[in-house]
Amino acid sequence: MTLAQTVEALRHTSVSGITKPLSWRLAQLASLRRMLTERSAEFEDALLADLAKNPTESQIAEIGFVVGEIDHVVRHLRRWLRPRRVAVPGALLPARASIVREPLGVVLVIAPWNYPVQLLLAPVVGAIAAGNAVVLKPSELAPATSAVMARLVPEYLDPRAVAVVEGGVEETTELLEQRFDHIFYTGNGRVGRIVAAAAARNLTPVTLELGGKSPVYIDDTVDIDAAAQRIAWGKFLNAGQTCVAPDYILATAAVADRLAPALERAVRALYGEDPSTSPDYGRIVNEPHFERLAGMLDAGTVVTGASTDPASRYVAPTVLADVPRDAPLMREEIFGPILPIVTVSGLDDAISVITSGDKPLALYVFSESTRVRKRILTETSSGAVGFGVPAAHLAVGGLPFGGVGDSGSGAYHGENSLRTFSHEKAVLTKSLKPDTLKLIYPPYTEAKDRFARGLLRRLG
Repeated sequence: MTLAQTVEALRHTSVSGITKPLSWRLAQLASLRRMLTERSAEFEDALLADLAKNPTESQIAEIGFVVGEIDHVVRHLRRWLRPRRVAVPGALLPARASIVREPLGVVLVIAPWNYPVQLLLAPVVGAIAAGNAVVLKPSELAPATSAVMARLVPEYLDPRAVAVVEGGVEETTELLEQRFDHIFYTGNGRVGRIVAAAAARNLTPVTLELGGKSPVYIDDTVDIDAAAQRIAWGKFLNAGQTCVAPDYILATAAVADRLAPALERAVRALYGEDPSTSPDYGRIVNEPHFERLAGMLDAGTVVTGASTDPASRYVAPTVLADVPRDAPLMREEIFGPILPIVTVSGLDDAISVITSGDKPLALYVFSESTRVRKRILTETSSGAVGFGVPAAHLAVGGLPFGGVGDSGSGAYHGENSLRTFSHEKAVLTKSLKPDTLKLIYPPYTEAKDRFARGLLRRLG
């Protein structure tokens, strides 16, 4: 079957109404959950092959994450799908108004390689919950995980409504030529622009989950060692290949002097004296990414790390101090295990650095000062803010996850996924009797003119 035929078959399923009943949606989500739990070992093996992910990390950040998302959605879905009553202006009474959520139709989910289970299936949870047919496009840069998806998804999910398309640029390009009702893309901004341009040809709405340089600001009001532990965990998880990983640190010289050795200790606590031998530390996904990261290691003073092994695509968890603001690695998202410390004169300077660049996907603040927290919250713009912890906001089902500006558009997780993959239909019901609208029917009289002008004021 060609890609065009695959999409057309899914559209037929959508139009037939198979995916609309709540019972179908809940059954599919239950099957998806079973796939992740029953075949968990196969996903763990694939993630180990693709990214050298430790099975425990795969459970926390990939498999278990999606299971948690499913459980949260299933628990609330019936309530989220109820029509929501809306107040009706007095001039239109008697009448009832409500908002009804309906499926969009056929949606495309394009996933990246860095979290190839979570970032493919978490959006799919929302798409299915909203009653859509779905095309899943896993990343070709995580081939083992892609192969497992292609094999298991048809076994567990309704093949009339859910299809997996493997392949690279050619297949993705062909998919983007098809007409979808929504496209959900996670990845970098360059490809995001290509996706948006392709979607525009069919006036297809898009959700773009991109990235950016997510900064950390830390001051002297916090426990430096405790903060360093959390920063190091958030940064070096998945060998730094995380869209919401701390990208760089902003600190005064005095704080930086205390933080640098604390980060070195934190890395040692997480991965031992030689992280290359740690079963808990991942590898870079491919050679081009490895070479790009290896070229960034001379940007400042090495606090820890900076060693590499091309044969295994190993880049050590690295902390660099005294990094100039105009260093090459400060011009693009690092997306790897390199953490620069940039010195600022204080909070004003830090805010200036943050606001002078693109709006980040996430911003992290380590400060016990209410004033500092409030200023950063109100004087900067980012997809999310984490006080005292990086990356963990993803695990809160009630929070929207998404970017702003160059870091993305649209959001998902929990009910926000349902909003993304549904059309909110306006419904107004008004009885024919009594016909209060006759007061605005032609022919117009002076009395009707006075009524109309008063009506405008009441509706305003």
